[in-house]
Amino acid sequence: MTSMGNTRRMMSVGLIGAALALTLAAPARAGETPTAATGGTTAHWELTPTGTDARFRGLAPVDRRTAWAAGSKGTVLRTTDGGRNWRNVSPPGAAELEFRDVEAFDTRRAVVLAIGEGEASRVLRTEDGGATWTESFRNTDPGAFYDCMTFFDRRHGLAMSDPVDGKYRILSTRDGGRSWRVLPNAGMPEALPGEAGFAASGQCLVSAGPRDVWLATGGGATARVLHSEDRGLTWTATATTVPAGDPARGVFGLAFRDRTHGIAVGGDYRKDQPSPRAAAVTGDGGRGWRASETPPPAYRSGVAWLPHSRNAALAVGPTGTDLTTDGGRTWRTVDTGSFDTVDCTPDGSCWAAGEQGRIARLGRR
Repeated sequence: MTSMGNTRRMMSVGLIGAALALTLAAPARAGETPTAATGGTTAHWELTPTGTDARFRGLAPVDRRTAWAAGSKGTVLRTTDGGRNWRNVSPPGAAELEFRDVEAFDTRRAVVLAIGEGEASRVLRTEDGGATWTESFRNTDPGAFYDCMTFFDRRHGLAMSDPVDGKYRILSTRDGGRSWRVLPNAGMPEALPGEAGFAASGQCLVSAGPRDVWLATGGGATARVLHSEDRGLTWTATATTVPAGDPARGVFGLAFRDRTHGIAVGGDYRKDQPSPRAAAVTGDGGRGWRASETPPPAYRSGVAWLPHSRNAALAVGPTGTDLTTDGGRTWRTVDTGSFDTVDCTPDGSCWAAGEQGRIARLGRR
């Protein structure tokens, strides 16, 4: 996922230092937050009271004070005080929709994606902090199922659907989500039999810079990452080392800190199935992927680079949070609480969200 603030701020050295302190942490017990001490500082997930049991797979923090979350039962929340209070700004009449992605531009403007077959896939937009919403896209093709969304800037964005007639379908906006059009598929490679995207964290479609975008897949014989350098007009597909070969396996989340360095996470989302080689890294924009030497120990659905760091990133899933400080080569579990997605902001805050209304912010004490 990509969130844009008004300006690119300097990072919070204290908070990033606290995040890196997680490397010293012992894994917490189930349901607890990670703790790590270094120089008197302890880093930990701080759960925030949301007042709902919705499952939040869409997350868009803008800065350390403002964040948006989108989830089940048509729920959209917004905070402007760092998570101390969350306001329910759900669109009226949306209780039957499953929001799986949200992209936020500031405290007032955001776009949410509802998933599902046919008309269940929709895009809604607000310009007044969620006081009112406008539906800007409703899918009318029964063969389409939209999964994820990303924005390059405040105007240009894409959404992706599972394959239609053998190819992934890409939806494009040039006006901040006010209107959308389906892009031609001539430059899209053929999908593998059984291949699809996973609407698990809002991170199966991610962008970096003004034109580069990556699409994560699973379900087919090989888990692939597709890359476009021209905002979705033409694509190349590359196999990853993440296991696939089953509808429940593949790459679930991507994060790129620039147009060359990326991390892929995934595995098998079934609780009773192992997820070996659940992470991979690239240093060439996705042309080649290498398996993490020490991957996360289980399925992970979300991943995010720590702000302004060349080597540190967090990965989350239903069984825990893992930290890498070497660019994804090795991972260490620092928490066993459940989260589905994670994202960080330019001013140094990191947030995570998941089941039972769980939204947390990385803090220090």
